[in-house]
Amino acid sequence: AKGTDTYVDIVEGMQFDRGYLSAYFINNQEKMSVEYENPYILIHDKKISNMQDIVPILEKTMQSGRPLLIIAEDIDSQALGILVVNRLRANLKIVAVKAPGFGDRRKAMLEDIAILTGGTVISEEQGYKLENVEIEHLGTSEKITVDKDNTTIIGGAGTSDDIKVRIGTIKQQIESTTSDYDREKLQERLAKLAGGVAVIYVGAPTEVEMKEKK
Repeated sequence: AKGTDTYVDIVEGMQFDRGYLSAYFINNQEKMSVEYENPYILIHDKKISNMQDIVPILEKTMQSGRPLLIIAEDIDSQALGILVVNRLRANLKIVAVKAPGFGDRRKAMLEDIAILTGGTVISEEQGYKLENVEIEHLGTSEKITVDKDNTTIIGGAGTSDDIKVRIGTIKQQIESTTSDYDREKLQERLAKLAGGVAVIYVGAPTEVEMKEKK
């Protein structure tokens, strides 16, 4: 933060309750978190069980020099192990998390994340295959922070028009549903999409003082 004032800014973003799949992804030891700026975001609605499927997009993101956040239903332990080895040995800027929610709600939340970040949900139902993913299918954001419990996407690159349309759709569903449970879950999604994320900028004249203030 510039100057000495500490302030809170609400930015377009979203937080969901899934943390990193391996602590080896951590790159901020002090906060025990993973932090990357300007990452690509791969959104997949199934389990990644074959590492070969994601090698093409990994190579493409590596060539760009930008980090990659993988959000998937799950990742096979062998594939996860290979990602971790690449993170540690090749300094691959990567972090993987499980998708939030369950069943139909998970699908909807992945779509929310895609709209927020300007990406596409890689879903075979929609005709997309992991091995054919191109850079333009990926979402992007200004920053991501992932700790053991939560993933926060800050400044998603989705257009405000698309986000507004999505918010409108969710509001209609809230009005038309007869289930209290569904209404509550829809309201949670609405809050995540419409509410943004609070980012605290700590103002301090020096780095040392900045660390102490946190």
